[in-house]
Amino acid sequence: MSFRSGFVSIIGRPNAGKSTLLNSILGEKISIVSPKPQTTRNVVRGVKNLDGCQIVFLDTPGIHKGKGLLNEFMVKQAVSSIRDVDAVVLLVEADRTVSEDDLYIIKALERLKCPVLLGINKVDRVDKRLILPIIDRYTKMYAFKDVIPLSALKGEGVELLVNTLSALLPEGPKYFPDDVLTDVPERFIAAEIVREKVFIFTREEIPYSVAVTIDRFEEKKEVISIAATINVERDSQKGIVIGKGGAMLKKIGTAAREDIEKLLASKVFLELFVRVQKEWTKKPGALKEFGY
Repeated sequence: MSFRSGFVSIIGRPNAGKSTLLNSILGEKISIVSPKPQTTRNVVRGVKNLDGCQIVFLDTPGIHKGKGLLNEFMVKQAVSSIRDVDAVVLLVEADRTVSEDDLYIIKALERLKCPVLLGINKVDRVDKRLILPIIDRYTKMYAFKDVIPLSALKGEGVELLVNTLSALLPEGPKYFPDDVLTDVPERFIAAEIVREKVFIFTREEIPYSVAVTIDRFEEKKEVISIAATINVERDSQKGIVIGKGGAMLKKIGTAAREDIEKLLASKVFLELFVRVQKEWTKKPGALKEFGY
């Protein structure tokens, strides 16, 4: 029996549920999630093994017509991820109308030669009778290989999506061993989890101005010792992240440590620091330093 394998890029506008879908496919949280758009900034790879098949999924930043150096970086990351892959999943939301961003993405798909599946996410939020008109609207704009309604959050339709993709992949090698879930380093995931907690617990103005760097990642006998710095753009943001008497920073640290411990299956000692790096999102040197 032949073995099939390949790379599949999950694309869509901000907040379409791409990271939630990847985590649902893998059964593990490797990509951070928050209700705020533009949570994912880098391409994150996750490996799904099936009988006779291995799929390497690429979770990408939301594609949108945004401005600024950081936004440009994220859109470039997402658009470049659809080159040289074996299939693409365009994820759209059942409870939102077709937007300018969707049209922008569909235009980018026109140059592709690989199959593109349409995943209609968040179907649990709408009347099922509304799904057919949504399918009709999108299929008039692009010749999708298949259309799969799903709920990434509840797991509905996810298995069907994976099985449909596996049938489309070419014969190929096993790119990763069976026990590898992602090729992303553990220290990167730790930094992302800290950033996720900042997204979740702080006010609207903070998330887009936050970058997390890992200063120490030491694996000892019974504990992994991590020191991370939360970088913000303004002194006022530093005050919000720290909170009264350090309460917010403690809340962020506790939640992040619990998630990192689950992921690494080890006791974790986590130290957090906050630093002001003025207007780092507008400085190419700072963007590079923070991995963007």
